[in-house]
Amino acid sequence: MFELSQLRCFVAAAEELHFGRAAQRLNMTQSPLSRQIQLLERILDVTLLERTSRQVSLTPAGRVFLIEAKRIVRLAESAQLSARRVAKGDAGKVAIGFTAVSGYSLVPQIVAQARATLPNIELELREMVTTDQVEALLTGLIDIGFVRPPVDRHEFDTLCVLHEPLVVALPAGDARQARAELELADFDDEPLIMYARQGAGYFHAMLVRLFDEAGVSPLYVQHVTQIHSMLGLVHAGLAAAIVPESASGLHLMDVQFRQLRTTPAQPVELHMAWRRDNSNPALEAMRNLCREVTG
Repeated sequence: MFELSQLRCFVAAAEELHFGRAAQRLNMTQSPLSRQIQLLERILDVTLLERTSRQVSLTPAGRVFLIEAKRIVRLAESAQLSARRVAKGDAGKVAIGFTAVSGYSLVPQIVAQARATLPNIELELREMVTTDQVEALLTGLIDIGFVRPPVDRHEFDTLCVLHEPLVVALPAGDARQARAELELADFDDEPLIMYARQGAGYFHAMLVRLFDEAGVSPLYVQHVTQIHSMLGLVHAGLAAAIVPESASGLHLMDVQFRQLRTTPAQPVELHMAWRRDNSNPALEAMRNLCREVTG
């Protein structure tokens, strides 16, 4: 079988139609180049180049073989470049898990930044609740997870990438729309759409704690797991809801958002998690990009 070095010599000679210029192009002397082409012709059992004292020309077989030889050389160079990029972490694939709320603003920012600065890294995005992301990280289904705390796994490294306040989503006709900021006391004995304990445990526990500390007892009219479902019920006029500020980017008709005063002022956290033994070469570059986006 012929060698890649022989193909390179033939391609250079076929394109230059001059052995001296071809040798100079490949940074070699003319005799080894001529010998490589002769070996190639012997292996193929065809004449590829006609040589005279005055000129070099391609035979019909040489013209056909040149097309395929150039393709093989390009593929080899591309494979070499791709392997180097992957080894350096500049190329490859990174699977990212994210909660629904982080998909409203954070994930689009990450995708846009990755396309601009890491175009050779392919992103695979998977919307999952935190518990499913933990399992996916353990099994290797995803490389990075954007999860709600706590994530108490010794296999993981985590970094808090986002703090945000809570806001109130008010339905049309709610008198509290007249105010720019609300307090927890404004929900005492008032109807409220609440997070389900199973499936939305992070936000359920947060609101229960905040209401208990404030001595407030809302009237929970419905328990749901997904924030977009909660806002849909607000839009339907069922009751108000308390959601992370990033959810206000949905801009549902007839739903008004108001600031909610809490202690701390930004109680909602989002953490980036990854397995510390993950060997994906592209992981570090993507982690650094996510840090930059979240600031």
